[in-house]
Amino acid sequence: MISPSPRPRRVFVLGATGTIGRATVRVLVRRGHEVVCFVRPRAGVRGTLAPNQSQRLLAGASVRFGDVTDPASLAQEGFRAERFDALVSCMASRTGAPKDAWAIDHQAHVNALEAAQNAGVSQVVLLSAICVQKPLLAFQHAKLAFEKVLVESGLTYSIVRPTALFKSLSGQIERLKRGKPFLVFGDGTLTACKPISDDDLADYLADCLDDESRRDCVLPIGGPGEAVTPRQQGEHLFSLLGRPPRFRHVPVALLDAIIGVLGSVGRVVPALAEKAELARIGRYYATESMLVLDPATGRYEASATPSTGTQTLFDFYADLVKGAVAPERGDHAVF
Repeated sequence: MISPSPRPRRVFVLGATGTIGRATVRVLVRRGHEVVCFVRPRAGVRGTLAPNQSQRLLAGASVRFGDVTDPASLAQEGFRAERFDALVSCMASRTGAPKDAWAIDHQAHVNALEAAQNAGVSQVVLLSAICVQKPLLAFQHAKLAFEKVLVESGLTYSIVRPTALFKSLSGQIERLKRGKPFLVFGDGTLTACKPISDDDLADYLADCLDDESRRDCVLPIGGPGEAVTPRQQGEHLFSLLGRPPRFRHVPVALLDAIIGVLGSVGRVVPALAEKAELARIGRYYATESMLVLDPATGRYEASATPSTGTQTLFDFYADLVKGAVAPERGDHAVF
């Protein structure tokens, strides 16, 4: 049961049509906040959501349409010279490619922050990502650049950096149902994470508005339970399917070779340069854990990664195998 906020506020939400955004809007509405969502006229993955569909998905909130990359649209069609108490952003670039990342993860957020300050906003809750603690990719640098702007803005802030999301770890179930092996990089134990569900993350984001201990903080957060490796994920899925585990081991060197070829050809073919960056993103997630990084040792520490919520990845897998839920994976997928 969701308890009402002790101080309901007027909240402006970005990124509301994504799975985390929708879950966050639901929680904010149930807690008694007045929620206004600013979305694209054609929202969702590949622009599949028409305005009336966005409004249905965001029931209980007011939905306004415009272009978050356009400061004039944000001001005139979004904030409309009205007063707001808080800005909550679940917005992120779709692919992580450099042009998209700097346009959305950085500049669109800078635009929104300026408009929010003009609207009287005093508090910002930002959904970031735990991977920015070891920035090697364009989208990580773009996110960090905006985090710095937010911290220096003088507004009260909560920067939430979640670990892996359920949907990003659910791409191989159909191939396993077809009798194919589970794909892992190396031996399947190169990385680990503490996966968090959309609903548990939404609760955490909404709590940031009222929890004073989360103000002016960078907040890494994972889901409940122990950290899990890709091999453990595969073993559990095979168990749910009643089949013996079968793995196909993909060498990281293969990704390096692909990146090298695409990067070289990309110097003369821009489209391939973007594909090279996407391959770099895939390699990053194949080799880096989504846990808190100890800067002194350079090691990822599961014990140092906070947990929240009640929903586990393996419970989610059970629902997927039964057909009780269907994940929306969006544009990010290694497999």
